[in-house]
Amino acid sequence: MKYIVFSDIHGSEFYANKIKELVEKENPNKVILLGDLYYHGPRNPLSKEYGPMKVAEILNSIKDKIICVRGNCDAEVDEMISEFEFNTNVELEISNKKFFFTHGHKFNIDNLPSENIDVLIYGHFHTGFIKEKDGVICINAGSISLPKNDTPNSFLIIENNQVILKDIEENEINKINF
Repeated sequence: MKYIVFSDIHGSEFYANKIKELVEKENPNKVILLGDLYYHGPRNPLSKEYGPMKVAEILNSIKDKIICVRGNCDAEVDEMISEFEFNTNVELEISNKKFFFTHGHKFNIDNLPSENIDVLIYGHFHTGFIKEKDGVICINAGSISLPKNDTPNSFLIIENNQVILKDIEENEINKINF
């Protein structure tokens, strides 16, 4: 199975189109969205080509592949324009490892979930990284549209017992075997 993971689109039609291009190129089995899909949030500037309804149209066009978690900027009304479900968190077994996918505003490297997991994947902070803490691999996908702290626009590929953090040009930033 191949997964591609994106976080924090924040209403950018430009980067939603990049997501669709990457999905077509990479052809993953599943696309995991880590929340903050449409609204830019009060602490963020407007994203490039801000157009939440266009983002919904783009994401709905790949709805059959999407697994989505709700971010802190996602509201019930966002589910009304989305043809896919928003989950609080998602737990998956991948290559006999327990993965926990969440937005990151509640569970993150500083507040690990109480579940017995091997890999925690989240967004929220807009800074991509791969680190280990207390025996858990903690991975932040960064933000596809509004990266912070001089980190690039980024996303993740999960395949062949590896998680690879890539920038928008598909250059490898970091990777880890699990």
